[in-house]
Amino acid sequence: MAKPLTYAAAGVDTVTKDAFIDRLLVKMRATHGRQVVDLPWGFAGLYRLPGHPRELLVGCTDGVGTKLKIAFLTGKHDTVGIDLVAMSVNDLIVCGARPLFFLDYIATGRVDVRTLAAATAGIIEGCRRAGCALLGGETAEMPGFYPPGEYDMAGFATGLVDARRLIDGRKVRPGDAVLGIASSGLHSNGYSLARKVFFDRMGLTVRSRVRGLKRPLGLELLAPTRIYAKAIAALLARMGDRVRSIANITGGGMVENIPRVIPEGCAVEIEEGRWPVPPVFRAIQAGGGVPRDEMFRVFNMGVGMTVIVPARDADRACRVLRQAGERAGVIGRVVRGRREVRLLKCL
Repeated sequence: MAKPLTYAAAGVDTVTKDAFIDRLLVKMRATHGRQVVDLPWGFAGLYRLPGHPRELLVGCTDGVGTKLKIAFLTGKHDTVGIDLVAMSVNDLIVCGARPLFFLDYIATGRVDVRTLAAATAGIIEGCRRAGCALLGGETAEMPGFYPPGEYDMAGFATGLVDARRLIDGRKVRPGDAVLGIASSGLHSNGYSLARKVFFDRMGLTVRSRVRGLKRPLGLELLAPTRIYAKAIAALLARMGDRVRSIANITGGGMVENIPRVIPEGCAVEIEEGRWPVPPVFRAIQAGGGVPRDEMFRVFNMGVGMTVIVPARDADRACRVLRQAGERAGVIGRVVRGRREVRLLKCL
C-alpha cells in the first residue's frame, strides 16, 4: 500500500519557513518608525501617511508559486498573471483596504515575447478585476539562471484604508457567524503537493482526464484565483462595521489563516458539509491518500475567503455577496476557546 502523501513529502518544509519568518519579524521591527502600524499576524503591512493620521497605506507582495510549472507544461500563460494580482490584492483587502495600484517583476533566462506578453495580459486582466492600476514593473533577463521556457514572477500591491474603518478582527465575539466565499479551485496554493499526487504518484499528464473533472487536468489546475476586491468593497459599503473579520484562505488553509484575524479567547468551529468541495480536492485526496487534516491545512477546500459578522447579520451579508457575483453561505461560528479552528463533521 502506498504511503499517504503530505506537503512535507512533496518537499515543502513549513516548519522551517515559519521559524524563519518568526525570526525575521523581530529584525524587521528594528526598521519601523512611528508611522508603522503593528499588525504582526495580519495579511498586509500598514503605514500611516505623514500629515494624514487617519489614512493608512497598505502593502502586500506575493508570487504564484509552483502553479507556474503547470503553465510551462501546458504552454498556456494567460491566466497566471491573474493569479499574481489575486495573491496580493486578496491579502490587501482583508483589512478593509481599497486597492490603488500594482507593480510586477518577471525574471527569465531569455525573453520570449509571446510567452511574456501572454503572462502580462493576465496581469492587466487581474488589475481590471481588482479595480487597481498597473503602474509598471521590471522584466529581468538572466541568462543561465532559469531553464529554457521558464520564468518566475512576483507582484506588489498598494492600497488605502481609513484607520477608523480598519478591520483587524479585534471586534470578533463568541456567537458571531463565519461566512465562506467560494473559491475557483486550488487558487495558487498547494501545487507542490498536487503535482506530486497527479504527476508522480498517479502518472498523469496535463492532458489527462480525471473522473469528476470537466476539463483536462492542466486546465483544471490553471483555473485562475478568484479576485474578491469588488465583492468585499460592496459588502463593506453595505455592512460597514458589521464586518468584524476577513481572512484570505491561502497557504495553511482555514486552519492557519482564520486564527490570524480573531482575538484571544475566541475559537472558530467550521462545519464540514456546509459548502460544496470542488472535485479537484477529492481527486487529490484520493489519488495521494492525503489525510483529511493535511488537506485542510494545505488547501482552501473550496473556500477562498471567510468573513465574520454578528449572527443576526449573516443572511444579509450573504445576500450582498451573492448580488456581487460570489457564492457565499454560513459555514461555522465563533465560540469561546483558544485561538484556533476546529473542524466539525456536519451530520
